[in-house]
Amino acid sequence: MALNVTPTALWLVPVPDIGGVARHVLDATRLGIPGWRIVVMCPEGALAEALRAQGSAVQAAAFGPDAGVVASVRSLIAAVNALRPKIVHSHLAYADIIAAFTWLPDGVRRVSTEHGIAGNDSVYHESEAKARVMAAAHTLRQRRFAARIAVSEATAQAMREKWAVQRQIIVIPNGVDAPELERVAGDPSAPRILSLSRLAPEKRLDKLIEAFALLRQGLPGATLTIAGSGPLEGELREQISQLGLADAVSLPGFVDAESAMAEADAIVQLSVWENASYTLLDAVARGIPVVAARVGGNPEIVSEASLVDADNVVEVAGRIRAALGRKELTSRPISVAQMTRRIGNVYDRVAA
Repeated sequence: MALNVTPTALWLVPVPDIGGVARHVLDATRLGIPGWRIVVMCPEGALAEALRAQGSAVQAAAFGPDAGVVASVRSLIAAVNALRPKIVHSHLAYADIIAAFTWLPDGVRRVSTEHGIAGNDSVYHESEAKARVMAAAHTLRQRRFAARIAVSEATAQAMREKWAVQRQIIVIPNGVDAPELERVAGDPSAPRILSLSRLAPEKRLDKLIEAFALLRQGLPGATLTIAGSGPLEGELREQISQLGLADAVSLPGFVDAESAMAEADAIVQLSVWENASYTLLDAVARGIPVVAARVGGNPEIVSEASLVDADNVVEVAGRIRAALGRKELTSRPISVAQMTRRIGNVYDRVAA
């Protein structure tokens, strides 16, 4: 009598740190994909530690840009030989390329989730030449995949336009669950504005600071917290000082996002591009007012009243003022359970 063995899906994640993709991986593996055993292969680091802490199966290996192509291919082959997965599911461009061009045994199906393709090539590539090379590689590798998942309709459209993808793209948005903490009521005369962003040029935090300076002219009690770290910290602190906002704007580095959101009166995100921002999804799930750039997948998450031309600081300031005290007016995001069920449906189809 044949044993009913749960099939394995090997997830390839080429980054060691905690970020948006890591959040996706942690949420999905914590809840599980119905009918499937998930094993994550990633570099040793914060993500691997977090996976172990929640009891998820993780295989830390020399895999990713820091390890290099040869080591990454060897790690993938070793993992496939040891685990005998039915599916190899790659996340992020590096893993997609490695998975596509590494020989896998007959019967192993490749699946990819696209988390981060931007309309503006400069977001991810330092030159047009590199962008063209990577686009050609992605166009070629699409033929090797049994299924392609995108985290937003905007992401799927960018895949079609940039990589000439003609096969089906399945949109499965990032799932979020109800918040654990109750929101802390604030003082309407001293609204608390929050940004959860890497301190990098593509986040347009300089525009946020300019807009906040205008907002504060009418709301002198307002405060702004820009939580995160990155290469622009020094420049942003200098800008804050020059605008005389040192007593109103704080850059605390990394914070507990759940606690920070519980005390925020509005969330502002002015990124050059977003695919399916967890910050916005979490804000919407909590009913926190949002102001976001009209780019990428943002219009799929928040209402038109929340969208803004991020380069127009007068408009940004006005939208923040209008947003205060308002609940975000969109449908609720899908849950983590709905997300994992949809991924499981993809697996069942391609494995059959």
